[in-house]
Amino acid sequence: MTDSELRSVLADRIASVRSRIVEACVRSGRDANVMLVAVTKTVSPQVAAIAAELGLTDLGESRPQELWKKAEAVPGAKWHLIGHLQRNKLDRTVPLVSLIHSVDSTRLLEALDAFGRKRGSPVPVLLEVNCSGEANKGGFAPADVPAVCDNALSHSGVSIRGLMTMAAFVEGPQAARPTFTMLRELRGVLRFRTGLALPELSMGMSNDFEVAVEEGATLVRIGTTLFENLGEE
Repeated sequence: MTDSELRSVLADRIASVRSRIVEACVRSGRDANVMLVAVTKTVSPQVAAIAAELGLTDLGESRPQELWKKAEAVPGAKWHLIGHLQRNKLDRTVPLVSLIHSVDSTRLLEALDAFGRKRGSPVPVLLEVNCSGEANKGGFAPADVPAVCDNALSHSGVSIRGLMTMAAFVEGPQAARPTFTMLRELRGVLRFRTGLALPELSMGMSNDFEVAVEEGATLVRIGTTLFENLGEE
């Protein structure tokens, strides 16, 4: 595929995903205020740069090492870490990201709090919640999140912007709806309990993002639908 063909295909895919997001918002009677985060973990830095040139500047990576490499190649992007962050990678990773979606333990939350206090500005984060209950998924159990938020109220080094979850991979996207509903309802409980605004719900991927939008997602993390067969690494 030539460079111009790749650009054309990717532009069409971006437009299609954006259109589907708007249609899902219309169906659910909500404003079309949903951020599309392009998950670039399967493509080269060059393809990620083309996505940014096409206006898709919110890019997500699962592995800090990949994020470091692509952030250097695409300096104009807003980077989102959507995978596990080890505490020994904080110093190099946090300055590069606009949002960490995947805070999955109190130890990581405390380490980020210390980092934010040391640098003098809070680190924007989401708490990852294992709403599907799958043993192979990370994140806090839903029942544990209220206490985590209570404790975080005293953490000046982090700004908890909301919650993130991943649904189980199932045949039909409608089967993911209870997972997304649970996260939205949990946010309501936390807002009442803590007074935190928690504006963000990061939920929905290529196979289920329209249902996630219908249930209130403010960020959707899309990889395959955008990048399949486009310059894989």
